Amino acid sequence: MMQVATQFIQNRVFDEIQVGDRAELVRTLRPDDIHLFAIMSGDVNPTHVDTEYARSSQFREVVGHSMWGSTLISTILGTEFPGPGTVYVSQGLNFWRPITIGDTLTITVTCREKFEHNHHIVFDCLALNQDGLKVIDGVAEVQAPTEKVKRPRISLPEVTISDRELRYGHLLSITAGRAPIPIAVAHPCDAESLRGPLQAAAAGLVLPVLVGPEAKIRAVAEQEGLDLKGFRIVNVPHSHAAAETAVALARDGVVEALMKGSLHTDELMSAVLSKVGGLRTARRVSHVFIADVPTYPHPLLITDAAINIEPTLEDKADIVQNAIDLAHVLGLVEPKVAILSAVETVTSKLRSTIDAAALCKMADRGQIRGGLLDGPLAFDNAISLVAAKTKGINSLVAGNADILVVPDLESGNMVAKQLEYLADALMAGVVLGARVPIVLTSRADTAETRTASCAIVQLMAHKKREARLA
Repeated sequence: MMQVATQFIQNRVFDEIQVGDRAELVRTLRPDDIHLFAIMSGDVNPTHVDTEYARSSQFREVVGHSMWGSTLISTILGTEFPGPGTVYVSQGLNFWRPITIGDTLTITVTCREKFEHNHHIVFDCLALNQDGLKVIDGVAEVQAPTEKVKRPRISLPEVTISDRELRYGHLLSITAGRAPIPIAVAHPCDAESLRGPLQAAAAGLVLPVLVGPEAKIRAVAEQEGLDLKGFRIVNVPHSHAAAETAVALARDGVVEALMKGSLHTDELMSAVLSKVGGLRTARRVSHVFIADVPTYPHPLLITDAAINIEPTLEDKADIVQNAIDLAHVLGLVEPKVAILSAVETVTSKLRSTIDAAALCKMADRGQIRGGLLDGPLAFDNAISLVAAKTKGINSLVAGNADILVVPDLESGNMVAKQLEYLADALMAGVVLGARVPIVLTSRADTAETRTASCAIVQLMAHKKREARLA
């Protein structure tokens, strides 16, 4: 029988160590090391975790915690030399220069002196960076083990650090340098629906026009400590009037986008889709979630999870085209579009598989333009290369989709909400196909989500201006 080798951790006892013996450890500082050390220790000194502040500091960049380097000395002493059974007695260190991201430290501990009466050992400690420059030096004294220890090496769980603030900042950065756009906010009469546009205004994304009962809006602002100075308020008696007035402002060109406040989606969309005075175009209106998922290598667009309940094939063609057009605005030249179903083979038993095949053929014939379509694909095949290869799917889309087109609203809403609440996805959402983009948020959405959505519609408005001038 073939035996699988097991990794062990074992020590060197006091009698085995001679003066001059040494051990080394090589480790490179990664951004995640800094974040994890800050979380574990509570040391959130901006020199280590605030990029903007760090640029103005003496080092001109984020640097690692000095004590991160010292823990590497402890790692050698506790796991290898002497190893298990070692007891720290004292440690004295000097820190000569900063450790920056990407620096590779070589840690060396060398036995300098031994004491038979208490089994203490004094070690010289040294850390050099990749350029051979001294980063840390000093002396450690430990009580060395006297009995041999050999134990299986414990496999630690993987740690994933989801820096939501960093991802949020990256999403907002796509609009850097662009002027804010006027946006009508329909009925912002609760804390989050009012805080969202004000936060987006502070980020330089939008110029909110608050449409709703003025007394309610001001009462919410006072209760939440929000400053409404400088913001236009259009006073209307109730949510229905707020929806109609906000749509009228967009139709008349006063604003370039709409944002849903604390009213029902049906109220706002009824006004948007009204045949008299609405914002209809020849294109079917649809919704797209833009999801930044920590475990996926690039943003993921999910459509339609909020507007079309059971879309027909013709509806889906518009839904796909709307999503492709948005992907172009976000900088994707030829987005990869996965048409989802429960299986990856076409069968008459599942209408979604037939629709998927038809949509792909429509793309072949130029009825859908600007994207690379494939389907039907199950969810795992759309986002996992391993799953796609296991199923024998040879496709440029499978395993690397940019856009997920769901069969119906129920499945789409479940996918989007699961990514948000179980996978820590940062979500933004926008309604497309009307004369102006619409931020259509859930009442449970945070101000952060609303602000991220405002970044998307601001970019869309500027791209529309540029297209008119071209």
